[in-house]
Amino acid sequence: MRFSTRKRRQPPAIIIISLIDILIVLLIFLMVTTTFKRQPVIKLALPESKQAKQGSSEDTLIVTVAKQPPYFYLGTRLVTLDKLQEELVASVKKMPQMTIAIRSDTLTPFGQVLKVVDVASAVGIKSKSISVYTQKPSQP
Repeated sequence: MRFSTRKRRQPPAIIIISLIDILIVLLIFLMVTTTFKRQPVIKLALPESKQAKQGSSEDTLIVTVAKQPPYFYLGTRLVTLDKLQEELVASVKKMPQMTIAIRSDTLTPFGQVLKVVDVASAVGIKSKSISVYTQKPSQP
């Protein structure tokens, strides 16, 4: 009987560098092809109206009024009432025909919405240039 020693096989060499290259290419591909959904700053339950309005143009500033303090957002930035007035003054100087759209929750204190309207009127925005976002009533 012949006894022979088995030769130990070398495990196949894995080239780590090429695997890293492939992973980086896949990562870049996924980052480029992925679309990101913009989440609103705060969630709102817009008031209902038969004449629902939600569109805006490029010369429209959107002011969001939340139901809890801090109340005011200009676009996506949190602002105080004084800062809102400063921003509106600067915007009116750039575009005198600017309009403003107010988005507010159904539970927002009405006084906070009126503060935005007062500030807009004080900086020279005409009342017909102020609009309010609403949604169509849900059908029962």
